[in-house]
Amino acid sequence: MKPILGSRGAVVASHSLAAQAGLDILREGGNAIEATIAVASTLAVVYPHMTGIGGDGFWLLHAPGEAIRSIDACGAAGRQVTPALYGDRASIPWRGPLAANTVAGTVSGWGVAQAYSQAMWGGRLPLSRLLESAVYYAREGFPVTHSQQDNTRAKLAELQAQPGFAEAFLTAGEVPSYGQRHRFPKLAETLAQIGRAGCDDFYRGELAVQIAADLAAVGSPLLADDLAGHLAQLKDPLSVELSVGTVYNQAPPTQGVASLLILAIYDRIRQAGWSPDNVEGIHALVEATKQAFVLRDRHVTDPDAMSVAVDHLLDGNLIDQLAAAVPLDAASPWPAPVSDGDTTWLGVIDAAGRAVSMIQSIYFEFGSGVVLPQSGIWWQNRGCSFDLKPGRLRSLCPGRKPFHTLNPAMARLNDGRLLVYGTMGGEGQPQTQAAVFSRYVWGGHDVRSAVAAPRWLLGRTWAEQSTTLKLESRYPEAVLARLREMGHPVELAGDFDERMGHAGALVLHPDGHIEGGEDPRSDGCVAAW
Repeated sequence: MKPILGSRGAVVASHSLAAQAGLDILREGGNAIEATIAVASTLAVVYPHMTGIGGDGFWLLHAPGEAIRSIDACGAAGRQVTPALYGDRASIPWRGPLAANTVAGTVSGWGVAQAYSQAMWGGRLPLSRLLESAVYYAREGFPVTHSQQDNTRAKLAELQAQPGFAEAFLTAGEVPSYGQRHRFPKLAETLAQIGRAGCDDFYRGELAVQIAADLAAVGSPLLADDLAGHLAQLKDPLSVELSVGTVYNQAPPTQGVASLLILAIYDRIRQAGWSPDNVEGIHALVEATKQAFVLRDRHVTDPDAMSVAVDHLLDGNLIDQLAAAVPLDAASPWPAPVSDGDTTWLGVIDAAGRAVSMIQSIYFEFGSGVVLPQSGIWWQNRGCSFDLKPGRLRSLCPGRKPFHTLNPAMARLNDGRLLVYGTMGGEGQPQTQAAVFSRYVWGGHDVRSAVAAPRWLLGRTWAEQSTTLKLESRYPEAVLARLREMGHPVELAGDFDERMGHAGALVLHPDGHIEGGEDPRSDGCVAAW
């Protein structure tokens, strides 16, 4: 498998129909932001178990010669969402109306991005055109993937009784089968309305009135005022300097700092002969992950509630200390992490060298499982990551943003290359990002093999609760045996296991040519011209 090549633009996404929708926009003269909105909205239809407009989103924006910018489109807990709402429960339920307790920010991110596109990148295409593919597939139908079929079947018992789920996601009461045409007619009308009235209509317009009534009808604690008070934020990203260049990621409430720390720690401790594919390299990356996750789980939450400035967490002296704490010959103890979730990531590069790394999510598969009766939106359950106990790092508080596993990535390398990369996968996101980056930059891989090569994952995944070190079975037995000897709790996964995430990457070279790689674990592709 060789990289997919392009010279005038490229898109990578976890579903081929979405990637092609983005390429259509580039061919019409649209820029990378406009193509991203087309891809993201199409994914919210054709990959419904993984994403939707009832979730949150985060963006990184690159233009040659300009500072990289980010968009935080994360919604906060509603004003009446308090611990008392949950009575004597030990935790917020994962599914149902009480799990639908944070504002959905994704559409606000589209709006801020389109405004930035028009002001800074010369964007001219109307929003209705950008959403055209999404509206078509929602109205006329799209073929069901194995991933949608399998996830619907796996989660049916816990979701089929949730308001609106069966009507939206089942066909005559049955799990839709692979290749079968599936439609979301109510969502089609909602997307068409956004195309006509603009993204702000979702929060403060005619659509907002309908959504608020829907939320009340299903028993969600969110109010019209919660929608009206939401705004996406354009801000600076996080970054860290490595020996090979500068890596960028998303600021809190996301775990972007952990993704940067893993690479910074590994950059300090790596030695000649180490490879992300051999025992020494895998062990070092796993141990760097442990150091980064401990720091993340000690400090990262809504930025307004953090007691430590996020820049401190990327201080060079602190990174040196974390690197020094990595044992090079044995596995260290591992405190089980507490996150979960699933997502879609996408990347776009246009003919002017502008680029977007974007990720959006409804958290668990199908989010809360609640589908709004008029608008056809399935709502996220991101707020179940809050702690109901007071005085904790991520305690539930009205107006507070939940902790997010989402984090889009980008790197400007010292030799002039731009690397746009990311993945879905909850706890696995920083780890898969580290695997893709280290393979491409240090491991001798091309961008496509860096994504497709066997992967490892420490701890819980977006699909299950175990805390082992999972490695795909394509690794040599000698590697698995040596990792076990070092004390790692190795568990074998499938050859191309979806639990390892749906990654992707694009590389823009200084001479203008683009290379791309998609994840064979997903239903995606690189669409380039």
